[in-house]
Amino acid sequence: MVQTKIYKIDPDTRKDTFETMIQETAEALLNGKTAAFPTETVYGIGASIFNENAVLKIYQIKGRPPEKPLSILISSADDIEKAASEIPESARLLAEKFWPGPLTMILRKKEEISDKVTAGKATIGLRVPAHPVPLALVQLTGPLACPSANLSGADEPRSADDVLKDLNGQTDIVIDGGKTALGVPSTIIDLTVVPPKILRKGGLDIIEIKNVIGEVTE
Repeated sequence: MVQTKIYKIDPDTRKDTFETMIQETAEALLNGKTAAFPTETVYGIGASIFNENAVLKIYQIKGRPPEKPLSILISSADDIEKAASEIPESARLLAEKFWPGPLTMILRKKEEISDKVTAGKATIGLRVPAHPVPLALVQLTGPLACPSANLSGADEPRSADDVLKDLNGQTDIVIDGGKTALGVPSTIIDLTVVPPKILRKGGLDIIEIKNVIGEVTE
């Protein structure tokens, strides 16, 4: 058990206060801690992808099956090259149209990305969130492993209260940013296969994806 620290952010939060909360949370993440925070989809629990022990904490905290990989948050489409070894044109088109936003793209991973993050798979799921909190964090920490901040199999959390119900005393930090805008996870598309395949329906309509890259399977 840990003493979970709670930061509250709302529209009235001063810029300097926001920046201090982000800086302290980023430092904790870089030092191997975990933090839960809002995105536009649901709340996520983050850890640095470069710290294997922190990544393993996420699996332990959530009770997540070890064969399930973790999605990764990055700060912009320019960061795809930090984690992916192959970037098809379809990825560039989707990133230009829908990032930041509720779309996770599965790509071939770089060898230096730990197998702990990807559950031993040769692929990695990347997303740029459309929310100021994770964007500010990732700009300071680099890519963050970030599944939903709930016990495995439980409902996805839409508020800090939902997170604390499952993870109080487990995660080091919770940033309370109010209710999430969408309340459903991101849409996941696998771009390592032809035609691309939708692995999970979510916050981005599949029709919109088809309008950009053409045929996909579900």
